[in-house]
Amino acid sequence: MGTVTTEKTFYLASRSPRRRELLKQVGLDFEMLLLRSDPRRGVDVDETPLAGEPPLDYALRIARRKAEVGVHVSGLRSLRAKPVLAADTTVVLGDRIIGKPADRDDAVGILNDLSGRTHQVISVVAMAFRDRSEERVSISNVTFRQLKPAEIDWYVATGEPMDKAGAYGIQGRAAMFVTKIEGSYSGIMGLPLAETTELLQRFGISVL
Repeated sequence: MGTVTTEKTFYLASRSPRRRELLKQVGLDFEMLLLRSDPRRGVDVDETPLAGEPPLDYALRIARRKAEVGVHVSGLRSLRAKPVLAADTTVVLGDRIIGKPADRDDAVGILNDLSGRTHQVISVVAMAFRDRSEERVSISNVTFRQLKPAEIDWYVATGEPMDKAGAYGIQGRAAMFVTKIEGSYSGIMGLPLAETTELLQRFGISVL
């Protein structure tokens, strides 16, 4: 199995409140490890897709990088050595990666593109500890009903889409847009719990 830990907790290298809520939902103890994400002050992980990079390769690279950088940062901050959990959730329409909307008009455009169609949500969870790292992948299909322009305008006006890949949160108001899900609901939210708990156990952390 490789390097394991005797620690009972781990670091979560994510600012996502959804991921925190999901971990708490299943009773897991963790500590926050915030990486720099403000371009004005420098970022610890550049999340720009590489030219021609397939969406799955992108999600794997970003999740792995966040976890490995988290280990490095925890050492620089003289924190107790613990495994670092990180994740990346990538929304894909066709072969196009859809990130967080840049502004209101971008959010409207994204939701128009998703309207009446099926898209993929790729969630990769990664864990790193010392010189070891592993990843698990969850891929789900989400189908939206045909959305009316007034519905899209209303939803964007709530502000909910602005910090979310794909410009929607399935756990929020956008649930009324979804007609079909194939895959992991928690993965669509941003952290597939089945894969996450399996990974934690691989690193010696009890989930029961």
